[in-house]
Amino acid sequence: MEKPQSLKVDCLKDCGNAPKKALLKELTVALAMRDYTGMSGNLADDIRWQIAGHKSFFGKEDLKEALNKNTNKEIIQLHIQNIITHGSSGAVNGFFVFDDQSTLSFCDVYSFTSAGKSAKVKEIMSYRIEEKLMY
Repeated sequence: MEKPQSLKVDCLKDCGNAPKKALLKELTVALAMRDYTGMSGNLADDIRWQIAGHKSFFGKEDLKEALNKNTNKEIIQLHIQNIITHGSSGAVNGFFVFDDQSTLSFCDVYSFTSAGKSAKVKEIMSYRIEEKLMY
């Protein structure tokens, strides 16, 4: 499936002093758009992506293939409710709205290679709940 041409992103403004928060926002947007190129520079070569109750993906190539076949619906909106970082960990939660108006709530928990500003993501643990919009 092709990447969506446009994606509406809602996210609270940040103070700008948290580089990892900006990185996690960029990764979440890239994930929603299935934009592997936008993600790959911030991922460790041996990245592990675990989707709770489903499958694990190991390494950049496996993750790239997963993004290409992840869904047959187009994400048209991304609502990021929280981005939290501390040391070598971080988390993002919110929900995606698809072109058929269904939604997918998510929480992604990230582990970085270190607590440093230039650390790469080494692991993503994703929790997903699919639901229909009630309005």
